[in-house]
Amino acid sequence: MEYVFHRGEFILRNQATIHVDDRAHRFGDGFFESIRIANGKPQFLNGHFIRIQETIKALKIKPLDFSLERLENEINGLLQRNSIFEGGRMRITFYRKSKGFYLPKENDLDYMIEVEAIPQNQFELNETGKIIDLYTDVKKDPNRFAGFKTLNAQLYVMASLFAEEKNWDDALIQNTKQAIIEATASNLFLVSNGVLYTPSLTDGPIGGTMRMNIINIALENKFKVYECTINPQNLLTADEVFLTNAIRGVEWVASYRSKPYQNAVAGKLIQLLNQRLA
Repeated sequence: MEYVFHRGEFILRNQATIHVDDRAHRFGDGFFESIRIANGKPQFLNGHFIRIQETIKALKIKPLDFSLERLENEINGLLQRNSIFEGGRMRITFYRKSKGFYLPKENDLDYMIEVEAIPQNQFELNETGKIIDLYTDVKKDPNRFAGFKTLNAQLYVMASLFAEEKNWDDALIQNTKQAIIEATASNLFLVSNGVLYTPSLTDGPIGGTMRMNIINIALENKFKVYECTINPQNLLTADEVFLTNAIRGVEWVASYRSKPYQNAVAGKLIQLLNQRLA
């Protein structure tokens, strides 16, 4: 029996409903957060909560009685009800709790927490490297909302379909200035001569929590890290390319077009990442 947490209570998944007036359904008025579960606990929750607060503020939602302690208690309660004591993946969908049209009548917060078990308790580096290339149909505008995981994910859906049609494992997304900024569900890192490079947040990628963790881990272990503009030529001269996200950690890329890559730095970083698990 699978449970979710919605509107302040634990309910069976098959009993969860979305009202026709919910703004998440009608307008995509909200955002979501993905959290990795390891050892039966939410990982890097402080970083996730900071990003949740930043997104709430940017979207002008005004939550009542919402705190890290409350969220952690709700998450742990849901994990217990679903008997998840090792690995899992969690999604929290936040949305404005209000009726109205484009102009909401109020700005309070509502959310749903979902979780499912996964076989891997720790992060594991993918055995087979990913094949990637550029999604060229639509470019992302690097505006003030570009770094948030809003419910308007049409770009990422279309890029994922594009990659599937091309028999790639993932597609890289560019901004309107032709800079490469991210993959469909991951942040992007390049390694050249032992130095890490990742797209600057000003270029418009999602400000991923795993991106932040990998930058911090790399700096603490004497790697140089630069946040900068990445273009296609940079991929062709890199020694390694890897992707990061909250659920899978680090995934190494085997090739971009005809350029092959190694994975030594990616393997080292995932080892260091596992040492940080709660």
